[in-house]
Amino acid sequence: MTDKYDVVVIGGGPAGYVAAIRCSQLGLATACVDEWINPQGRPALGGTCLNVGCIPSKALLESSELYARAQHELATHGVQCKGVELDLAAMMARKDKVVSELTQGIEQLFKSNGITWVSGRGRLLSGTRVEVTPAKGNARELEAGHVILAPGSSPVEIDHIPLTDDLIVDSTGALEFDSVPGRLGVIGAGVIGLELGSVWQRLGSKVILLEAQEQFLAMTDDQLGKEALRQFRKQGLDIRLGARVTECEIKRNKVHIEYEDAKGREQEQVDRLIVAVGRRPNTRGLASDESQLLLDEWGFIHVDEQCRTNLPTVYAIGDAVRGPMLAHKGSEEGVMVAELIAGHHASMNYDAVPSVIYTQPEIAWVGKTEQLLKTEGIEYRTGMFPFTASGRARAAGQTEGFIKLLADADTDRLLGAHIIGPHASELVAQAVLALEMQASAEDVMLTVFAHPTLSESFHEAALAVHDRAIHVARPRRRK
Repeated sequence: MTDKYDVVVIGGGPAGYVAAIRCSQLGLATACVDEWINPQGRPALGGTCLNVGCIPSKALLESSELYARAQHELATHGVQCKGVELDLAAMMARKDKVVSELTQGIEQLFKSNGITWVSGRGRLLSGTRVEVTPAKGNARELEAGHVILAPGSSPVEIDHIPLTDDLIVDSTGALEFDSVPGRLGVIGAGVIGLELGSVWQRLGSKVILLEAQEQFLAMTDDQLGKEALRQFRKQGLDIRLGARVTECEIKRNKVHIEYEDAKGREQEQVDRLIVAVGRRPNTRGLASDESQLLLDEWGFIHVDEQCRTNLPTVYAIGDAVRGPMLAHKGSEEGVMVAELIAGHHASMNYDAVPSVIYTQPEIAWVGKTEQLLKTEGIEYRTGMFPFTASGRARAAGQTEGFIKLLADADTDRLLGAHIIGPHASELVAQAVLALEMQASAEDVMLTVFAHPTLSESFHEAALAVHDRAIHVARPRRRK
């Protein structure tokens, strides 16, 4: 049996489902193939992000932050919370409810847009034929004018550290603990490791993060990374840099870890261990040999700047292609590709894609870092404003961190923004808009911001680019 569509999307995550919706809005007959099965044994849309990634982790981060604030911070606001207790089962149930509501919401969006949802594993055959193998039943073929590949990604596994059901887990397993580990180890102090470590540290775990790299958060601006390391260690996270794990063994229901650092060979014992060393594209078995889809040595699909593969009517988007593995990046690629298939002009500015770490304080950035500007030989000016000088931050009792802006020394055009502090994930959107509109520091300086708000700090950072910040003392000039 063969069904024909204008577009067939393989993958129902943030890249795939957004692409399918936009294709349908543009009048294209669209089918979306996805193999995700939820814990209840039911097919579910949303991919990793909604089911076991972005959404459940943020739900736990929010709940754990409220628990920690009730224990340690609300008293300073005159709110006495005595006998605060953790109900982990209720916290997990709330997380699961949030996930269920959102995945069902996408299902309703598919229905309202007339998208055919096909449950099963999709595989690209020659031409634009797609084979679908369901969990039960016989395979079928779909035929389309265009195919969009959006298979997503999975956690990287370490060969010599095999996962167990409950003691050594990946990021998915770390969202399902039924008790708070006394001592929790995390291999990897990147975005995922920090977020998961923060959740369980707030809930009572002693968290040890083992990071192989010598530099903390090497992908961020150096000043941002140093401040983040200081804040996390102050909170009690035990972050060990240059620590390469060589062996793990389970003895008497404990995980025994051996690792090497600058001091030599070290050992550690934890109750549970999370492996969070990155993600890999889900491209194994995605295309048949006869399709001749071109992949690189790491399994990423080769695409051009508009996500075209080497096959004339096949596109690829999201985690399976170059660029950061971010849900919003994949979604925007999905919109761009849908527009191109419909014959419209479309492009995407990869220089204005924000990144966020949802810890406390939050960390967010967009554009170029200071070290990259130095490497590229670009002259620039820096403007910084600390949240300790923000009235709104002081009123909220969240004064850690700063906003740092980088602007071209000649043109004054904003080149990058780096934020660590309260609601950085929301504040960075102002910087993204400024970069997208090619705004200058002066453009931001001439914009009126409401008072008192955290957004004023963005305004002050732009003023600081030209040594004009109002609400922070100017450095004394040497005579």
